[in-house]
Amino acid sequence: MIDKNKVELLAPAGDLEKLKIAVLYGADAVYIGGEEYGLRAKAKNFTEEQMKEGIDFAHSHGAKVYVTANIYAHNDDFEGMADYFKKIEKLGADAIIISDLGVFSVAREAVPNMEIHVSTQANNTNYMSARTWYSLGAKRVVVARELSIGEIATVREKIPADMDIEAFVHGAMCISYSGRFLLSNYLSGRDANKGECAHPCRWKYHLVEETRPGEYMPVVENERGTYIYNSKDLCMIEHIPDLIEAGVYSFKIEGRMKTPFYVGTVVRAYRQAIDDYLTDKSLYESKKEYYLNEVSKASHRDFTTAFYYGKPSGNEQVYTNNSYIRDYDFVGMVQEDYNEETGCAVVMQRNKFEVGEEIEVMPARGEGFKMVVEKMWNEDGEEVMSAPHPMEILKVKFNRSVKKYDMLIKEVK
Repeated sequence: MIDKNKVELLAPAGDLEKLKIAVLYGADAVYIGGEEYGLRAKAKNFTEEQMKEGIDFAHSHGAKVYVTANIYAHNDDFEGMADYFKKIEKLGADAIIISDLGVFSVAREAVPNMEIHVSTQANNTNYMSARTWYSLGAKRVVVARELSIGEIATVREKIPADMDIEAFVHGAMCISYSGRFLLSNYLSGRDANKGECAHPCRWKYHLVEETRPGEYMPVVENERGTYIYNSKDLCMIEHIPDLIEAGVYSFKIEGRMKTPFYVGTVVRAYRQAIDDYLTDKSLYESKKEYYLNEVSKASHRDFTTAFYYGKPSGNEQVYTNNSYIRDYDFVGMVQEDYNEETGCAVVMQRNKFEVGEEIEVMPARGEGFKMVVEKMWNEDGEEVMSAPHPMEILKVKFNRSVKKYDMLIKEVK
């Protein structure tokens, strides 16, 4: 049984569907963006009505919802901010995530009873800054990604016992210090600290010498150019004991702009790993390869432990391409529970699959199973051999029970 006082699994929720997936697949809490003051302008984000539905859904399943307001504010941003925070409190949000001291002061005054979590964007690298935020009323500090396990342990030792430490444990890494990537502004006019990062870290670069314009030389001798800023993805699923012993309370997964399949897969794997460790440490140790295989089913770059065990070397970058490793396709999601009489369930197609193909059913909890698709029908009741149309609704024959929100995946051959 998970000890809620020891570890929290915190998942991204870029929209309402992802919120529900995250909660059902095992997240203790989710972080979302409203339509104002967040750093993910291209995420769908939540309207007031969606936020209310999402908060009610999470609370009904024993999970919490944290709302991001982590911009660095300019003068005009403060107009209406206090009312926005009061609205969030009324909707039932459990905390606000803030970077800017001015925004923090507005929230402290407008919603004094709400928890405030200090974002990693505030560059929390030491215990003195954490103590200062605590003295101002912060409940939690999200440590900077540049800290090692040892540094986090020191912060934990020197801050108040009732202040939480949250740390990123999985997902994409920013090549720039604490997410301050100014190339996005310079090259595309899109402000990374206003949620519009163009991700130039994933672009291909060549070198141009000042007196020889037009001569494009590869930074590394490779005919495809080089991706000199392209970092590997963080993955700490094999190091959960170190994180817990260092005093990390909230294990944060990056990815509000990722797919429902990514959210469900990663949350499910970390949920299993955390629960196993807290139940039986030897069980966790024996299943590390399994956890890594499970979390790898979501598309990802090569994995790294980033700064946790020392400063990253040149091996923490991917120089040859900017693509993902994708071993599985997300082909469908169950929309209605299994019908015992017909042996079928309604599925929404996400990618093409066919009769005769082997698929894997990935449930929110428990073991998955593989099966060969035997029969399926379209919305008109016509038997079909394939599901080629995006978001097509199908009735699929299953050889055992499935539930709403179970995912169907197939291995990429």
